[in-house]
Amino acid sequence: MDLVLQNAVHALAMIADPARLAFLAFGVLLGLAIGVIPGIGGLGGMALLIPFTYGMDATTAIAFLIGMWAVTATSDTVPAILFGVPGAIGSASTVLDGFPMARRGEAGRAFGASFSASVIGGLFGAVLLAVAIPALRPLMLLIGTPELLAVCILGLTLVAAVSQGAVLKGLVAAIIGVLFAAVGNEEQTGVLRWTLGTTYLWDGVPIECLALGLFAVPELVDMAITRTAIAQAAAPTGGLMWQQWRGVRDTLANWRLVLSSASIGVVFAAIPGMGAAVIDWIAYGAAARMVKGAASSFGTGDVRGIIASEAANNAREGGSLIPTLAFGVPGSASMALLLGALMAHDITPGPKLLTTQLDVTYALVWSLALANVLGATICFLFANQLAKLVTIRPGILVPCILAVCFVGAYQGSRSSGDLVALLGFGALGWVMKRCSWPRPPLILGYILGKLLEKYLFISTLRYGANWIERPGVVVILVIAVTILVWPLLRRRGGGQVLARPTARPAERGFWIAAALFFAAAFVSAVQWKFAARLMPQTAAGAGLLVTAVAAVTRAPGVVHGALHDRLADIPRAVMLRRAGAQAGWLLGLLGGVLAVGMLPALLIFLVANMIIAGGTGWRPALRIALPLSAAMYLLFVRLLHLPWPDSLLGDALPALRAATGRLI
Repeated sequence: MDLVLQNAVHALAMIADPARLAFLAFGVLLGLAIGVIPGIGGLGGMALLIPFTYGMDATTAIAFLIGMWAVTATSDTVPAILFGVPGAIGSASTVLDGFPMARRGEAGRAFGASFSASVIGGLFGAVLLAVAIPALRPLMLLIGTPELLAVCILGLTLVAAVSQGAVLKGLVAAIIGVLFAAVGNEEQTGVLRWTLGTTYLWDGVPIECLALGLFAVPELVDMAITRTAIAQAAAPTGGLMWQQWRGVRDTLANWRLVLSSASIGVVFAAIPGMGAAVIDWIAYGAAARMVKGAASSFGTGDVRGIIASEAANNAREGGSLIPTLAFGVPGSASMALLLGALMAHDITPGPKLLTTQLDVTYALVWSLALANVLGATICFLFANQLAKLVTIRPGILVPCILAVCFVGAYQGSRSSGDLVALLGFGALGWVMKRCSWPRPPLILGYILGKLLEKYLFISTLRYGANWIERPGVVVILVIAVTILVWPLLRRRGGGQVLARPTARPAERGFWIAAALFFAAAFVSAVQWKFAARLMPQTAAGAGLLVTAVAAVTRAPGVVHGALHDRLADIPRAVMLRRAGAQAGWLLGLLGGVLAVGMLPALLIFLVANMIIAGGTGWRPALRIALPLSAAMYLLFVRLLHLPWPDSLLGDALPALRAATGRLI
């Protein structure tokens, strides 16, 4: 114990060096900026900054990289709360309650709860990282692929908690997401699954396009249709700091929820392969099962949903470092990059970091803790200004956020196909919203789909069907079945959940479309090799079973506790006309990108949309569009060196393409 304390004190003294603190603070500022921009996240930031650390000593490099990486999970909640656009996939669950709060004029309270839960979760993860690495090593070695598969199945059953009561709808949406995850080249056999004859889908569907399409595009289209600002209630002209402190008090009042969610974040992040989205949804779903009244309030603007998501979101950073440092097994893609950076500085993860290089381990822990405190403090100071963004009229806000979404989606595979996928999933998300179908389970299913396939194949190959008899698997599956069946049997609001609903034709149509989708997926996979068809056919079969159960039990067609539809007060003909106009703008932007290039098309789109659709004067439109375009040029072209998609104009005029630095 004395040796541990000595190393911890020595590490703190190293980090407290003014130069290292300055690099830590600089990394925090960069991380906060990166987190706000959808599509980049900690992974992109890590890839960007690692080359700049090669001239630093190891401790300074650790402080710089951890400072950046630790706070992206704090600031990525800003666009999630204000615009319904997850800054990273890990903040998608925050959208469910944060965005409705912003629409009610409670963005400040949402920020306060988010930032305070983030800093407590981050500190909790750092503390557990400091004490848990030696203790968890034997436990982690006992976890096999069957148990990991059972955990993934448990995660899928938690859709019952994030679907506001429409359990079977949530399961169907999750299974659709699992099948989306199967698109592309199957690694074991090389079979191309559902690639539609294009090379773009060989590597699968990019998560950036799926997340932004399902969540961001439908909300922005609805905002353009209603022509109202995000906040449905007038944002307060004063007292925003009080709102933030109210959010802090919410967090402190729900301290048990904070600790339980942070524990979930640490424990699941310590399992390699458990991504940010999986962990956050599991924590959100667990909170929805545990918190009183959450079945009807989560997803409608319940601050406790934000607290659960953000506590787990930041705590997982400490958890993902456990396998990285103890075993040299990266817990995530970001950790894989950090592992490479550590080895470049002659730091080899494994037993040495727990013995002779224990001071390096604690330098990392101190960096993680200080970065979380500094990042949350900065966010608190500037949240007042950020909260005022919800009052900006949609004629200005919608085109600006759509432009950022286009660039964020392009981070998926850096192909023009990303933009087509963005609009395709945007249309799917808008239809699901109009038909009262939950969208979050689809994202969860997609994220878990890759893990499900890997663990199912390995478990079946090694144990056959006997993997289901392992004690750990049995316990986890019993919990999963209990979570799944209980909402279907209990009474809610004086009536039984299995009572006949009053379903709209569009909702029934989506049920039929889902059943046909599952049937087509099952049949089309028949000719594939066993490894390629195992997971898709299992998922499609489960989907057909769920739709059959829904038909027999007459499952509810309306999502309980759903948000008030802002389009409900608009005549259907007006709504469809405005939706068609917005679709035209989006297709026009896509055509412009293919014709003249990304940045020129975005500039034209911003000015034209603000003037024609938004009723903005041409001078204000230029004052907004030009700085935004310049900022995107400096960040993505000069700093990130992002290769933009080739355009028809550039193909026709190669000299012009060369003269503009391949912007067209």
